[in-house]
Amino acid sequence: MSEPERDLKTAVKRGLRCRCPACGEGKLYGGYLKVAPGCTACGLDYSPQRADDGPAYIVVLLVGHLVGLALHPLYMWVGDNPMLMVAILCPAVIVLCLGLLPVVKGGIIAFQWAKAMHGFGAPQATAR
Repeated sequence: MSEPERDLKTAVKRGLRCRCPACGEGKLYGGYLKVAPGCTACGLDYSPQRADDGPAYIVVLLVGHLVGLALHPLYMWVGDNPMLMVAILCPAVIVLCLGLLPVVKGGIIAFQWAKAMHGFGAPQATAR
């Protein structure tokens, strides 16, 4: 008996919404970044996930590019005032990082589930 095909696009969309990649109903997190033990709706076990530092690297990359693109328009707006630029950019960077981190982590966990990575694969049949 084979497992049904896991649709990558659907799973990642669900993960980006911080929902179960399998059913889209259960919550992915039990806290801010603490992955729940499993889905309360379909029973999917989340323990095989290995997001580790990947979400943080992706968030730093995204936020760094956004801030880099914003530097020139911000300089044109505030002029040569470095303290004002810091006062504007630091809170923006913190809010962006804290907001994107759970979303990106959910997407990575969903990607791992859709590709049957780590322990998310189907159980192997034992030979007799």
